[in-house]
Amino acid sequence: MLNTQEIANYAQSSAKELGINQYDIYGSSIDETSVEVDSGEPKQVQASNRSSVIVRVWNEQQTVGVTTTTDLDEPGIKLALKTAKEASFFGNKDNLPEFSPEAKNPINQPSHSLVEPSPVPQLIETLIKAEKTLLEAHPAIKSVPYNGLSQEDIARFYLNSEGAIRQEARSYASIYLYSRTEEEGKKPRGASSVKISRSLSDLDIDGCLKEVTSKTISHINYQPIPSGKYRVVFSPKAFLSLIGAFSNLFNAQNILDKQSLSSPDSLGTQIASPLLCLCDDALHPDNIGAETFDDEGTPTRRVELITNGILKGLLHSTGTAKRMNAQPTGNANIGAKVTVSSHFYHVFGSEETPQALTLDTAENVILIDSLQALHAGVNALQGSFSLPFDGWLVNQGQLTSIDAATIAGDYLELLKSIIYIEPESEVTPRGVCPRVWVDQLSVTGE
Repeated sequence: MLNTQEIANYAQSSAKELGINQYDIYGSSIDETSVEVDSGEPKQVQASNRSSVIVRVWNEQQTVGVTTTTDLDEPGIKLALKTAKEASFFGNKDNLPEFSPEAKNPINQPSHSLVEPSPVPQLIETLIKAEKTLLEAHPAIKSVPYNGLSQEDIARFYLNSEGAIRQEARSYASIYLYSRTEEEGKKPRGASSVKISRSLSDLDIDGCLKEVTSKTISHINYQPIPSGKYRVVFSPKAFLSLIGAFSNLFNAQNILDKQSLSSPDSLGTQIASPLLCLCDDALHPDNIGAETFDDEGTPTRRVELITNGILKGLLHSTGTAKRMNAQPTGNANIGAKVTVSSHFYHVFGSEETPQALTLDTAENVILIDSLQALHAGVNALQGSFSLPFDGWLVNQGQLTSIDAATIAGDYLELLKSIIYIEPESEVTPRGVCPRVWVDQLSVTGE
């Protein structure tokens, strides 16, 4: 894996030789092995090692040049520094980036380490067994067309000319299963599940199988529903996908670029139901892919975004924090332009607790398992959405799969229409979230 101190040493000597006084370097290296199977036989086996390095150089006029490379050796870093220096004379002179003021702050490093990868034959055998179990779960399940089992080692580092140096490494394994039914006179139905863990030995394969099996079987006997206004319950996965689709709401760079549903004046205003609380928590204990620093070397942290329905915070880079008189939050991605993105969402209910709602007694409620076509059915700048979904019509605990339907509305109105947030949360790759109840949403059925 990476030797960050060695990279720092020859970056420093190369910069001195090239007459460069100010630079920083962010890089990562990924070792990945993945397998797919089909009908009990290996379909695809892949192993790869990928490296990516971004080099930024400031010249005497403080304009910045940026270049990328995949070469982590001394000649590769030297060439990248030289190229970035040449590019700096053509750099944008507006809102010049700076080093993070927190790039040298200490980090409470989590106690994660690299795990010895499992051999490829074990990956294949494990996935073939999972496929076989799924195919035997119900006569209607005829195939598992999409599946995968992978394990990765990821190393990241950041360093700059002022002596900042950070590095971390972690391992994780993941499994993905998607089953498909085929019955005469019926439409094919499918369901999926993903599980992630720090190693293959800890991976909840049985839980993945149970989830995809139960969902697939529940979708076999589907029925159409009439169009109208419904009380809707979003699964954790579905609600988090909506939050991600409209993440410009609390993205400081989007706000400064006027590409957001918010404005600088939105902080402190009520944007959602008083029941909703939302954080971006990179270091949440359930975040398998936890990162302790961002691309600028800023330590990551828990950022309160929405508290009791009020917009309390934004996600910042060093540049956006300076322009908005705030502190960087560890959410920066460097490149030709510094961008901002979230890490790991944590959704939970406020202390205000309305009367508890339950699917065991609810009538004519739609439970949405997953939203489809988020790339096409969301207008993030207007706040509107129209999305097909997989889900069930629920009557007193009885679930009936919905044939085909679309949910539509305004995102900000949806946030204000939340009437209940269940106390029990579920861990997903995107974050931790409970089921969320929303009143009076428009659903178009067949």
